[in-house]
Amino acid sequence: MWLEEVRGRERGELRARRFEASARARRAASLALSNRKEFATPHHGAVNSLQVDLTEGRYLLSGASDGSAAVFDVWNATEYEAGFIAKHRNILLVDKQHQNGHRFAVSAAVWYPVDTGLFVTASFDQYVKVWDTNSTQVVMEFKMPGKVYTAAMSPVATTHMLIATGTADVQVRLCDIASGAFTHTLSGHRDGIMSLEWSASSEWILMSGGCDGAIRFWDIRRAGCFRVLDQSRSQLGKRPPLVKSAVENQDHTDSLGPSPSTRSSAQKRAGISKKSSQALRKIQNLTHGQMQQRLHPGLSSSQNRATAHYGAVTGLRTTTDGMYLLSSGSDSRLRLWDIDSGCNTLVNFEAMRLQTGKPLQLAVTEDPSLVFVPCMASIKAYNLWSGTTFRTFRGHYELVNCCYYSEQDQELYTGGNDRQILVWSPSTPAFTEMEDDDKTLSGADEDNWSD
Repeated sequence: MWLEEVRGRERGELRARRFEASARARRAASLALSNRKEFATPHHGAVNSLQVDLTEGRYLLSGASDGSAAVFDVWNATEYEAGFIAKHRNILLVDKQHQNGHRFAVSAAVWYPVDTGLFVTASFDQYVKVWDTNSTQVVMEFKMPGKVYTAAMSPVATTHMLIATGTADVQVRLCDIASGAFTHTLSGHRDGIMSLEWSASSEWILMSGGCDGAIRFWDIRRAGCFRVLDQSRSQLGKRPPLVKSAVENQDHTDSLGPSPSTRSSAQKRAGISKKSSQALRKIQNLTHGQMQQRLHPGLSSSQNRATAHYGAVTGLRTTTDGMYLLSSGSDSRLRLWDIDSGCNTLVNFEAMRLQTGKPLQLAVTEDPSLVFVPCMASIKAYNLWSGTTFRTFRGHYELVNCCYYSEQDQELYTGGNDRQILVWSPSTPAFTEMEDDDKTLSGADEDNWSD
């Protein structure tokens, strides 16, 4: 029960981080369509992209198929309806009427990661444009060789200002805001690129999903991809834990692993069993193979033709800790990958039906324990490790294209073909009054706090 956890924290039995994680998980599990917040969208077409800025967590950016992009202030309402419904209208809008607006659908709209003064839009009119939010003017634009399906910027980059773009062309192109030119062209896919995702732990690692069913890993500092995910290469569940002796003897190892003499002496000193020794050798061989692959970017033909999905890869999303990658495909499959080993974790997500003709925007909670997936006219929340359906969110009248989970406000934003932007807020009750002796709840029944 939630009340027991609160009392456990008060007595010091529950650590702060564990209590915070439990509170976050409970709030994420109690998401429901908000009856106090409403977005009045100016879009006249399907909402294709949503993102809350990464610096303040205050401004919501949306892109739509009518060629428009809008910004909303999610903290301050424009007006109130019926006295308590907060109505949010756009505080910025660029559309076809703008002298530099897009002529066709906006497929992606992303914030500049370190400042709300810039945002980027990508469109089917073959242009990627960088906008100044203060002047509402285009400060830079890049002409692409085909329809732009997706664009992404690294949330952890400190040394570059690159926009990764995926188009109907077979190459991933990197645009540099600092110079206004193309800096990289990444070749390897055999069809258009529908999804891109930067690593959450390295500013140099980019992941791309193509219409050829392949997911490729790129180190933008060198030529060629260094990994192609293969759905037949798998591991069951989470990665195996590190052997204790491997951590203890880390200082005695070189880049290719410890020497046999070092291993044997360390094992004798630590008294490692035969089974633990075999597990250690397995981990060392795996690490050795990974480093060899990174040192030699050229992949064999069998690896180069590996596929992650039986169809186009429509969505990519890394977990907050950067350890796992979620991918969705036009084969109506959702897969969870271990980024370090490149293996399919074999999590069997329950039956779903996904759109096949356009990119999808996935979302995960911070824990991460839940993943939100647009499934036709609804959004399904799956448990990340069991693959079971936790809840199905229904509120849109037509197909849902995108969802974004705000870690700061712990709210879920969704957009679809019905031109609506819906907000799903936590409905967990809060303490209103607590007595000194028994700390009973006032204004709420204690049964509402039970699981």
